Amino acid sequence: MPPHHQPFLHDLITVLAAPTQVLSQRSGEIVSGNDATTVQGLIHADVRVLSGLKVTINREPAQHLATVLDGNSAQFTFLLPTLYAGLDLPPDAHVRLDWFRLVEPGQLAETLMISSDLLEPIDLDVGVELTCDFAPLELIRVGLATPPVPFPEPSGDRYRWVHEDMALSLVAEGADLTASQDHRRLRLHWQVKVPAYGQVGLPWRLSVQDTGSVVVPSAPPLKITRPSGIGNMDHALALWLAKSLEDLNGLWMATRDAPEDGFFAAGAPWYLTLFGRDSIWAARMVLPLDRAPARGTLHTLARRQGSQVDISAAEEPGKILHELRRTTVRFGTSWLPPVYYGAIDATPLWICLLHDAWRAGLSDADVTELLPALERALQWLIDHGDVDDDGFLEYRDASGHGLANHGWKDSFDSIRFHDGTVAEGPVALCEAQGYAYEAATAGASLLDAFGRPGGDRYRMWAAELADRFRARFWCGIGDDRYPALALDGAKKQVDSLTSNIGHLLGTGILNAEEELLIARLVASPALDSGLGLRTMADTDAGYAPLSYHCGSVWPHDTAIVIAGLVRAGLAEYAAGLIEGLLRASIAFEQRLPELWSGEGRPVPYPVACRPQAWSAASAVIVANALGVL
Repeated sequence: MPPHHQPFLHDLITVLAAPTQVLSQRSGEIVSGNDATTVQGLIHADVRVLSGLKVTINREPAQHLATVLDGNSAQFTFLLPTLYAGLDLPPDAHVRLDWFRLVEPGQLAETLMISSDLLEPIDLDVGVELTCDFAPLELIRVGLATPPVPFPEPSGDRYRWVHEDMALSLVAEGADLTASQDHRRLRLHWQVKVPAYGQVGLPWRLSVQDTGSVVVPSAPPLKITRPSGIGNMDHALALWLAKSLEDLNGLWMATRDAPEDGFFAAGAPWYLTLFGRDSIWAARMVLPLDRAPARGTLHTLARRQGSQVDISAAEEPGKILHELRRTTVRFGTSWLPPVYYGAIDATPLWICLLHDAWRAGLSDADVTELLPALERALQWLIDHGDVDDDGFLEYRDASGHGLANHGWKDSFDSIRFHDGTVAEGPVALCEAQGYAYEAATAGASLLDAFGRPGGDRYRMWAAELADRFRARFWCGIGDDRYPALALDGAKKQVDSLTSNIGHLLGTGILNAEEELLIARLVASPALDSGLGLRTMADTDAGYAPLSYHCGSVWPHDTAIVIAGLVRAGLAEYAAGLIEGLLRASIAFEQRLPELWSGEGRPVPYPVACRPQAWSAASAVIVANALGVL
């Protein structure tokens, strides 16, 4: 048996309406067979409902011609030349199949539309073959095969079957439903006559009811749209923004206990759930267009704010969670509990989102309701965020089975010195200090505005943090100075040059001279790939353009730095990064993936999520930076 690996995603078509997603070939077909390294299928929440889907005409596949995505729908177009092979006809498209797919929460609706311009009616045998494995996403992600689940014996054109806490209902009007001899495949079969110069439509629908998922459709759904009456927009940006807003609407979901409080799922397919950091950043990015994501995200995370010390879950009082899942998630020798708090930055970012949303018009009633969570989050910065009492926010995986790194670059080898050596913890990330400074000052402003005590305490703490940061983090001499990526467990500067330093811009922890030094670096060829900001400079020994965090380009990372440059009054240094993302939007057909190679060409990272919430929200940052929102 070949070794298992994470299934590649970059060539797949994804149609989604959270918490339901369909990943398929460009032809619309879902390939199953014996391939253990495919993620293709209809996945609801974190369980694959359909693992195979094939359409045949007269027992043969049609020839794929084109695919068009439009929001939560897709159209796959085919030709059927074998139907008139041998006839004395010109080589035109006499018979075609248009396969329409619509995904709604808990629903897959498909219609096979067959059109003919032949002079005579034509009889066709149309078949749809389905397989189902009910594989959990955890197994799919590591490439482990799951055998198909037997179908119960069907009867008529309506069908229902139950598997554990999921119930599936199929309606295929006018079809004969039959199971294969081993019951591993279900066939929908129509015998139809297509009239001369006419067409026939064959619809079928699959519905999923899931009582075990922690995420559900949000009520009401989100419909972010580009506001009318705004300034002229570059054509590439207009297309990218339109597609990004479609994807953000598709990633909108809620938790079962509060379906009225929506948030953006982090990304499809691996992260179609609540992620503290990702959902916060995406909501913060779209504030110029809509406050609803900020409101829903703030309330959803506040309800799950840490209340105790639990080393296994990395939980601490006041801490904002990192990830929410149905069950324990395992990968290699590591595992994460269903509610996991392993993020050093989600808590200060939650505070920053609350402040930004309030400034953008979030109601006083909402802020008042969230003030106790704010006070607990601010207290966490001082009581628990500093692991070793050196005055900095830092982390370590005390459990031994959680994430090695708790910043946004959370892969095990992401924190490297200039010589490529991996740092040992506890790790104090540079951007976490910037987030903490901004959170403390923003939180103090909120406390003052709403008549709560403590504002002066957090302002003083922030000022002291800025002084410590200036004394301990800066590397180099003169104009070549830059902040280290981190301090390691021995308080040694992790001296690689990374995109993380750009996250400090606009937080307030830097003075004007320091911001200018960073602006010049993020605009330099070492970090600017021409298609976005490299996560690590190509002058560092650890640089690898197709690594996850050590040289690849993440569009949200680039966008955060663009926004920081604008906030710092250094927008002229953002021009190259903006142009790079615009070029990438064209190369990736307006749906920017989670990340891509840092080599300066649009080489995909093969297992990157697409769409990804903060990647999509990056279009809003660029539009805002260009002054068209």
